[in-house]
Amino acid sequence: MPEVSKPRAGSLAFYPRKRAKRIYPVVKTYPQLDRVLPLLFAGYKAGMGRAVIVDNVKGSPTFNKEIVVPVTILDCPPLKVLGIRFYKKTVKGLRVLTEVWIKDLPKDLKRKIKNLKITNHEKKLEELEKKLNEIEKIRLIVCTQPRLSGLKKKKPEVFEVEIGGKDVKQKFEYAKKVLGKEIRVSEIFREGEYVDVIGVTKGKGTAGPVKRFGVKIQRRKATQKRRHVGTLGAEGLGKVLWTVPQAGQLGYQRRTELNKRILKIGKDGREITPKGGFIRYGVISSEYLVLEGSVPGPKKRLIMVRAAIRPPKVRIMPVEVREIII
Repeated sequence: MPEVSKPRAGSLAFYPRKRAKRIYPVVKTYPQLDRVLPLLFAGYKAGMGRAVIVDNVKGSPTFNKEIVVPVTILDCPPLKVLGIRFYKKTVKGLRVLTEVWIKDLPKDLKRKIKNLKITNHEKKLEELEKKLNEIEKIRLIVCTQPRLSGLKKKKPEVFEVEIGGKDVKQKFEYAKKVLGKEIRVSEIFREGEYVDVIGVTKGKGTAGPVKRFGVKIQRRKATQKRRHVGTLGAEGLGKVLWTVPQAGQLGYQRRTELNKRILKIGKDGREITPKGGFIRYGVISSEYLVLEGSVPGPKKRLIMVRAAIRPPKVRIMPVEVREIII
């Protein structure tokens, strides 16, 4: 009889399992859409709850019936547009051509943004308008406004947001129009739209191979450790392969989850905030998103919401929300 063995434990789908570089991710990949609007927004994870909705998925056993689904609430204060960054196409990929910043930066960013040479952006934009044929992509430099959220936080996060569309001139005109102004989540997304969520998961520190990969615990009479792999590799091999489950970092890793449906976009967060506020978060006072399902990361973490890059056949499927239970 041949020796019976089982498949290896633990998924190698995400490798290497290292700590994220920072607490909110950098988004470099965007879908190609015709709408001349930002393709990304960011919100703070406030908590989870349940929603009573009417199932409108044809072919579902519960079609046209009330069902209860888990939901995540994101606090989405407006984003402030600080500048515009222009990219040109080179042999080695996209490279920054130039950038334009507003004169009056928020006071909370004085320690974060240093050595910034701010010139007359109106003149610079007039010069760039004559060189639109050199520009490949246009992205907005935006910052969050945590003072308007339920967080007890002051320092904003700064990141880039790409503008959708195919015509560079239309993108340029839109970027010029919103420079120095605020962007709201209700201007970008619609109820029923499918989006991707990108965030950094909850950090759990260093973990052993049993918790990290699901390795089977050794028998009682094992000569060495019990919560350990049986062998690190072949006898004659001069190194340990990267596929061998070993102890290391668990959690605090960047993850992307595709096709989360927006059930509701609210304007006043107090209508959804429970008495006393969300536990370990606070009171939502600005706009908010209600997403179907869960999102990566703990409470208070900044979650990037991007237009779906691999959407279903129907990109927007509005649904009737009867009740939201927190």
